[in-house]
Amino acid sequence: MSESVIADFVGKFNSEVAGRGDPIRGRVVLSQKRLVLAASEDDKLTIPLDSIFDIAVGQVPPDLGDFFDSTVTIAFEHRGKRLVAAIEAGDEKIEKFGTVLFKAIINGTETTVKERARVGGRVTEESFKTAKLFLTPGNVEFRRSDGSFNVDLKTVSDFDRNTREINGKGRPVLTVRHMKDGTAMTTLAAMASNRKMSILGRYLRREYAELMEEIEDVDLTKDKKEVLVAMYSTGDMDGMPLASILGKDSSQVSMILQDLAADGLVQDGSDGPTLTPTGKVVASRHLEDVNA
Repeated sequence: MSESVIADFVGKFNSEVAGRGDPIRGRVVLSQKRLVLAASEDDKLTIPLDSIFDIAVGQVPPDLGDFFDSTVTIAFEHRGKRLVAAIEAGDEKIEKFGTVLFKAIINGTETTVKERARVGGRVTEESFKTAKLFLTPGNVEFRRSDGSFNVDLKTVSDFDRNTREINGKGRPVLTVRHMKDGTAMTTLAAMASNRKMSILGRYLRREYAELMEEIEDVDLTKDKKEVLVAMYSTGDMDGMPLASILGKDSSQVSMILQDLAADGLVQDGSDGPTLTPTGKVVASRHLEDVNA
């Protein structure tokens, strides 16, 4: 294998190509161009990365048996057929391998991106620009010749996939609604490859689900929701204290802010308490609850 190896470990695996009843132990080797499952020197399955069209962490097709626990399952094309392979190892190793595999396929992909397609409720005059896409911890980064920008996944409130006409051609487009510097905005990213767009969508759903689980674990009382939404909507405008905006006692608001800080939703800023990126997402999700 001439290209650099980016993952190499011993695990268990099975595939529809091998047709085994039980998984077998062997080496899992990932490079920048291919994934190799080697039971022995003479028993290897080589999967080119450009043949992979789906990746799932923690899901195993029933046809491959009930023997797997911590897994990465890969769907790929092989000799004109669509097949799957499942790889098992320890929790930490599989989690890391899944992330590395997503990055190996996605990083460096050319995209056409509109950074600030919508700011607040206003559609902007921004145009699509070419950028290289990279997955970094907690972020999706777009690197352009005129500078890079990133979308912090903790600030994402929603995303979906659709098709738009760009330069006269219909292309798959990812629409991401998120926060940037305290402002709600929408970023659009288009790819030429439907396959890579699907894999990127799978990665984002996985990361987003984990973040939403963290948010759902936070127990929010009505008072906490009111403080979050007030900070999200107004903050301390023109020196007016948050307690006055809410019509609450200042000591009561201080206690609520302490609880929200412990929840990771509020942090101390140079001008007083501010919402964390996660706090902004949580507040935006409860706007209707408080205003109803």
